[in-house]
Amino acid sequence: MYPDRGPLRRDLYGKHLAFFSDGKRYRERLFLAANRVGKTEGAGGYETALHLTGLYPRWWKGWRFARPIKAWAAGDTRETTRDIVQAKLLGPLDEMGTGLLPGRFILSFKRKSGVQDSVDFVKVRHVSGGTSVLKFKSYDQKRHAFQGTEQDLIWLDEEPPLDVYSECLVRTMTTNGRLMLTFTPLKGISDVVMAFLPGGKLPEDR
Repeated sequence: MYPDRGPLRRDLYGKHLAFFSDGKRYRERLFLAANRVGKTEGAGGYETALHLTGLYPRWWKGWRFARPIKAWAAGDTRETTRDIVQAKLLGPLDEMGTGLLPGRFILSFKRKSGVQDSVDFVKVRHVSGGTSVLKFKSYDQKRHAFQGTEQDLIWLDEEPPLDVYSECLVRTMTTNGRLMLTFTPLKGISDVVMAFLPGGKLPEDR
């Protein structure tokens, strides 16, 4: 993704590149945009895969982890997490490794009970030699499912409830971790949106 040249060349995706580079300065970021512009795959999913593997491209100017990480990726429900977030990162369950995470870096995974073809967690080889762990979650599990453990990276695809968002911030505080949100503001100017838009206005230069 993001090649130097051609019809999909990197310099055509200024908003995505800004989102990536801002990760070096800010612990929490929101990619707020319309549908079908590459929020899930081209922003949240792509960056999550880089952090899990350590396979940063030469042009990368964003935050880097020099070690394996503990991460969460979450969506609205168990089913949408499976069909969108999991599918983008892993590919179909019977074709594991055809998503954003290269198959040669996927070491093992565990199925989630109760939801067909759903993955609970996946272990990913990091270029440093260690192992990253990514756990899939969903907002319908409620806030208590997001309590307890420190995380290096959390990616929330689709707008989370305010209590889930706040809990995820806490999970990344002691690790100097990164929290990424990618969604279309279907709920309007909600409390979560307002956390990123002081005064309810978009920054004019972005």
